[in-house]
Amino acid sequence: MRKITAGLFISLDGVVEAPNEWHFPYYNDEMGAAVGAQLAGADTILFGRRTYDSFAGAWPEREQAGGEDAGFAKALGDMRKIVVSKQPLTFSWRNSEQLEGDLVATVTALKGEPGGDIGLSGSVSVVRQLLAAGLLDELHLLVHPIALGKGMRLFGESGEGEKPIPLRLLSSAAFSTGVLNLVYGPAEAPGDAGYEDAKQHLAQKPGE
Repeated sequence: MRKITAGLFISLDGVVEAPNEWHFPYYNDEMGAAVGAQLAGADTILFGRRTYDSFAGAWPEREQAGGEDAGFAKALGDMRKIVVSKQPLTFSWRNSEQLEGDLVATVTALKGEPGGDIGLSGSVSVVRQLLAAGLLDELHLLVHPIALGKGMRLFGESGEGEKPIPLRLLSSAAFSTGVLNLVYGPAEAPGDAGYEDAKQHLAQKPGE
């Protein structure tokens, strides 16, 4: 079974919108290694349309330019890229195609195919749907020490009928910039508990 991993840049108050406007001051070798590790085993990338447009508008030119990021750009170009959109699309970036049919059914089938892992970078709407469907194996959050106060959040206000999504922490690391690299996986629901269950763990006096 192929593993599906998603990576997101996220602020301290949960904003994931337009990270290109706020996350670059925190980008260092530690973060570069974390981003590379999240996609290391992948040979396929799932994109939402807006994220794909952003990537396709930048990485092919960076590959052709032959700069320091050309190797990463080539690796992205060589991967199979599947774009989730309800509108008909045309592509100029190699190895790109549009997802056919229902997202959950198609991704479930993709997981059962032979091949490497399936990665996501950004593409918040796709991440939300795969989390809700129980198809996401790892959620990599690079939590930046900045509160933005506005912007789309990964987990917004819960709507009617939405269910909590329990997760468990698989690994964590703190970077020198103050960024936290948190990796979560699916978990069983924690069960019911209240104050009567928690009070035994209170300190007898503040500070103890």
